Amino acid sequence: MAAQDDAARIAAIYDDFGRRWAHGTSPLYEDWALGIAGDTDVVERLADLPRAKQQPNLVFASMRWEGCPLLPYIDIRAWLIEHWAGVVSTGATWSVQTNEANRCATWLPPLSRIEGPIALLEVGAAAGLCLFPDRYSVDYRTPAGVRRVHPPAGPSDVLLACTVDSETSVPARWPDVVWRRGIDLEPIDAADDGAIDWLANLVWPGPDHDARVARLRAAAAIAAADPPEIVRGDLLERVTDVAALAPAEATLVVFHSAVLLYLDAGQRRRFAELMAGLEAEIGRRVVWLSNETMGTLPEIDAQVPAGTATDHRFVQTWNERAIALAGQHGAVYETAPFAE
Repeated sequence: MAAQDDAARIAAIYDDFGRRWAHGTSPLYEDWALGIAGDTDVVERLADLPRAKQQPNLVFASMRWEGCPLLPYIDIRAWLIEHWAGVVSTGATWSVQTNEANRCATWLPPLSRIEGPIALLEVGAAAGLCLFPDRYSVDYRTPAGVRRVHPPAGPSDVLLACTVDSETSVPARWPDVVWRRGIDLEPIDAADDGAIDWLANLVWPGPDHDARVARLRAAAAIAAADPPEIVRGDLLERVTDVAALAPAEATLVVFHSAVLLYLDAGQRRRFAELMAGLEAEIGRRVVWLSNETMGTLPEIDAQVPAGTATDHRFVQTWNERAIALAGQHGAVYETAPFAE
């Protein structure tokens, strides 16, 4: 019964990934996910792997790393069975670390509202590409037209793009970032070409994602030129001591995207409790910014109006108060659902 339950759980994960996340944005991954969801043999093979290695993003990236043709599932199923050992080996070596710099376009609106110096601490930082929101140019597509904003140093080699539902979301000022740190189980050196190749391989195939690879490599060059310190370790164990290193005169901003979904319910609750007590623990102002999916924390879900479309979107929160919906790869930013 346990094995059957595990197989059913995995099939449901792949079905949800295909129908809810890949649909409309990566037709190939939608096809692969739905194909595997209905493939008893492959689902049983996945059930033999550690749970962290069963996830679609990792399996699909491992398939591509091993040379899987970008063809419909019916055409690559035999390849997958034949190369299963290699796919499993690659998945055991690497992990999912979606380091999408375009998410900074959705971080800038709340960051721009914080006056004075800011210390950034990203949990789940990977190569730290999201630790440079003040180094990228952005095209904000507003109801009135496109507004391009450049960082204080001038136009950047990295141009982000984001559609917003309100002119007020376009930053009127840039955050004054004076300190940057990250925490990750497996930090990535932005100067390591092989590691950046893996990050590029994690980008989904499809026309909606083609620009992401070039943007990732350009952002990696910026990070490599001024590498932030990324501490190796578990976020639950390290967040307090790393936070305590931030300059006392700066507002510490702890932020993350699609990180808590990899924790179980108890771990998510523990992290939320750590964030709630962090300001008192380290004796300085703390802002907790979060981009996470529905279903991560029930108190956040309860703030999302019934009927709100949340596919391909995170719920963005400021100290556990929902303030916007943010596209999973930074392409949209919508405040209307939470307008007072």
